[in-house]
Amino acid sequence: MARLARLVIPHQQHHVIQRGNAGALIFQDAEDYNSFLDWLKQAARLFDVAIHAYVLMPDHLHLLLTPGDEPGLGKMMQWLGRHYVPYFNRKYQRAGTLWQGRYRATVIESATYFIPCSIYMESNPLRASLVQDLLDYTWSSYRHHVGLTIDPLITDHSCYWALGNTPFQREAAYKQSLEQGLSSTQISEITQATTKAWMLGSSRFKIEMSKLTERRVEQVKRGRPRKAQESI
Repeated sequence: MARLARLVIPHQQHHVIQRGNAGALIFQDAEDYNSFLDWLKQAARLFDVAIHAYVLMPDHLHLLLTPGDEPGLGKMMQWLGRHYVPYFNRKYQRAGTLWQGRYRATVIESATYFIPCSIYMESNPLRASLVQDLLDYTWSSYRHHVGLTIDPLITDHSCYWALGNTPFQREAAYKQSLEQGLSSTQISEITQATTKAWMLGSSRFKIEMSKLTERRVEQVKRGRPRKAQESI
């Protein structure tokens, strides 16, 4: 059976994840991270994709973004692969694919999930015990969001701007939200939606997006439908 086409909705936010093949490393030194970010910046500009948050981990990466049109996201990821994979293979004298299958993209309801998704990805190095302080991790947008640096790759989203009237207020509010952490329910919802590439949002949002795209936006529940309970 043909696989379901990836769901991409222009002007909606998407949480994208790409993993290394069989858990292999996709970044091994600072040059790798910097090269990828340089190409990502170029690709985002070429294909009209706004990058709102990101984290590059040794064996996978997360992006929170908004495509300007339907083909833009796929073209950006393909362009990145055509530039980064040959570079990586030449440098480490390897051949073949670097990625574990297709990248996964999950459409999210920004009002509810934008900040949690951003926190989810930027706190990844802490959960993986790569650092004890996220300010020490260079390869994410966290330092941008808390005002330590200005990342030219990042296009700030309206949900981030809504955190405060001034840069200081936004940065402080974001840092506080990240330090408070996500609930186990939020982490589970984001993880499952991203893993399965199904939409993350309220029932109303999913209905609206389903009408807009004229296709399923969430997994169909298995099993026979329950019979209506007879009146007593």
